[in-house]
Amino acid sequence: MMYDLILKNIADHITLSNEERDYFISILKNKSLRRKQYLVQAGDPCRYECFITKGCLRQYYVDEAGQEHILMFAEEGWWISDMFGFVSGKVALTNVDALEDAELLLIEKTAFDKLLLQYPVFERFFRIKLQRAFISHQRRLIENMSLPADQRYCNFVERYPSFEQRLPLKQIASFLGITPESLSRIRSQRAKNS
Repeated sequence: MMYDLILKNIADHITLSNEERDYFISILKNKSLRRKQYLVQAGDPCRYECFITKGCLRQYYVDEAGQEHILMFAEEGWWISDMFGFVSGKVALTNVDALEDAELLLIEKTAFDKLLLQYPVFERFFRIKLQRAFISHQRRLIENMSLPADQRYCNFVERYPSFEQRLPLKQIASFLGITPESLSRIRSQRAKNS
């Protein structure tokens, strides 16, 4: 069933009544993205919180020199959006695009706000989700400031084993804050030591 994955994601944190589940499903919208297609671009409004049922997306920022800085990857069973734009109602600060063909379930901002008011159990779910995302981003920030590149790569592979095979090295290097050449050297050294 098309909603099984998102309902499992929710059930990992909260229990829904049939009424809450049915209402939640009723506000979801389906969206397909082709590889390299944007979900949201920096400078545009971000009207949706998105759940990935198929595919892999990335969120990134482009600096004034045109350099991409990847903030996160997200695959099946993950949520992604430009949180600043979605929550504040201002324009997005980041880009979100598909690294693979993708299928998404979207919650529009006004429907999201109504959901939280009408069914407070979802306040708990989204609070837990945001707390976990914050912890993950905080840990990544600390590691990027304090760990050598080879250790950051090892941590990445350990935490996200599917990404190493799924993503181009250039994307992983950007996420880790290193050059693709440095990542190639790290991977070669790691292969020799295995």
